[in-house]
Amino acid sequence: MSGRDGLFSDETGVRRCAWCQSSPAYRDYHDREWGFAVGDDTRLFEKLCLEGFQAGLSWLTILNKRDAFRRAFAGFDAARVARFGAKDIERLLGDAGIVRHRGKIESTINNARRLLELNEEFGSLAAYAWRFEPAARPKRVTPAALRARGLPAEATALAKDLKRRGWTFVGPTTVHAFMQAMGLVNDHLEGCAARAAAEAARRALDARAA
Repeated sequence: MSGRDGLFSDETGVRRCAWCQSSPAYRDYHDREWGFAVGDDTRLFEKLCLEGFQAGLSWLTILNKRDAFRRAFAGFDAARVARFGAKDIERLLGDAGIVRHRGKIESTINNARRLLELNEEFGSLAAYAWRFEPAARPKRVTPAALRARGLPAEATALAKDLKRRGWTFVGPTTVHAFMQAMGLVNDHLEGCAARAAAEAARRALDARAA
């Protein structure tokens, strides 16, 4: 059962953010991925694309289809996806394993091309995206604190800059979800068993970059 602190306890007493309680796959994603800092361009690009596909759906729906998305989109290798053409679009529209939405499929191909342009300027998606990490982090992450914060200004700024560069399906809410998932913000709640591990992953990313 979840409580007012936004957490729930599993059968072993482990406390987690309540949003992941609906399935074991969701718990595993919460424990191992969500909020853990990522510096790998393929994973960052994949997440931005999948957050675009999620629009109007639940993340669990996309998570359950993630392996099919990876097969369909060449492992989210941006250089390969950027070469997709009309035949690929028709192939993807016929793929029942993914979300068959023409606009989102075309957006993924467009964004792969925009990523190649971005890399010419910044060297990598990671170097670009991590520029938008909020400088200040809340002292205590509680449901009330997150409601009071709303969308971070940095999420709005990143969404605006991506749109200026020609990216699509990258509104502020989508970009905020990307930032939460990739560890640019750590929104694991106080008392969540994964929060400290996510903080350690952020420090480790700094250490690898040093």
